Amino acid sequence: MIRKLKRRFIILALTSLFLLLALIVVGMNWLNYRSVIDEADETLTLISENKGEFPVSMTGGRSAEIAFESRYFSLLINPKTGDVVQYNLAQIYAVGVNTATSYTEEVLSDNKYEGFVEDYRFKVNWEQGYVRVTFLDLGRKLEQFRDSLLFSIFASLAGYLVTAIIICVLAGRFVRPVAESYERQKRFITDAGHEIKTPLTIISANVDVLSMDIGENESLTDIRDQTKRLAGLTNDLVYLARMEEAQDTMPMVDFPVSEVVADTAGPFATLAQSQKKTLTLQIEPMLTMCGNDKAISRLVSIMLDNAIKYSPEESSIVLQLGKQGRHIQLTVSNVSSVPIDFENLKHVFERFYRMDASRNSSTGGHGIGLSMAQAIVENHGGKISAATPDGSTFVINATLPA
Repeated sequence: MIRKLKRRFIILALTSLFLLLALIVVGMNWLNYRSVIDEADETLTLISENKGEFPVSMTGGRSAEIAFESRYFSLLINPKTGDVVQYNLAQIYAVGVNTATSYTEEVLSDNKYEGFVEDYRFKVNWEQGYVRVTFLDLGRKLEQFRDSLLFSIFASLAGYLVTAIIICVLAGRFVRPVAESYERQKRFITDAGHEIKTPLTIISANVDVLSMDIGENESLTDIRDQTKRLAGLTNDLVYLARMEEAQDTMPMVDFPVSEVVADTAGPFATLAQSQKKTLTLQIEPMLTMCGNDKAISRLVSIMLDNAIKYSPEESSIVLQLGKQGRHIQLTVSNVSSVPIDFENLKHVFERFYRMDASRNSSTGGHGIGLSMAQAIVENHGGKISAATPDGSTFVINATLPA
């Protein structure tokens, strides 16, 4: 339980940190990239509207130095023939006429008005019946952007790894108060359970003595029944506490799970028949698993006891055991005698929870059976879930490692 809590804390903290860093890196670099593109588009618009050259007088608050810093070229194309009518390559030396023409043909074939050809940002506009394609070299700025992107990624990963190490080291301190409270709770349940057993035994013995002296009567019967009920509840609470404590110490061996389930479920068929119910067993033979056979037997008993108690007369209960891939599926389904909704399903594995609002204990249950079932399954590294496919059928499904 505590290890699981610590693991969940680490996963939640690291996931939150990763998402935060990813958001910062993506947002920062996206703004940087958009700044480069917006500035390039503004420059291309200025050149395109001035017949492929910078205007002699720079206006609009832009620095005149940009005309000397920008490396660009433009071509004027006849759209009917595709011939180059005019070109300006004076501001760039890395691109010749043939290269510029091939870039232009690629742009016109894609039918795009702006975009990229390699590291050149281009813009297409009409000029007196001709098509002018202007290219601006963004190689240096894109290289700077890529360097900034890689640096931010590596810096974020380094910070993430350092923080992850710190979180993993200090996680125990963060969950220590919860762990101490949880340990005190389990210790209290175990100690109280042992202390309660003695007076319960004395009460039961005195009731037997009184029944021999004055005979059986309704009061003695009620005392005996409630004593048995309290003893059962105490035993279940102690067992649940031990199961939670034994998460890493429970002995696990290979055993024939098909035989254990069949042997445990067999007597429940007679119990179901006595209550005018039918129990059907669908057990795949010769299955084995690594686990604790006594705990699995207890799991089957809990699931069947729950199904029989909370199903109406003349109904059918089905237990299925089979192998699916690398897992063993143990499923018990029954028609529920109380309405089932999604809200109830979220709480069925909580201690002392009952699906009927009155919490009627006439069935003899304590409301912690499914909590014990959950502890057993989780101790085996499996998962347990509850479902209601049609609103009236209650299905408990336990997935156990084979």
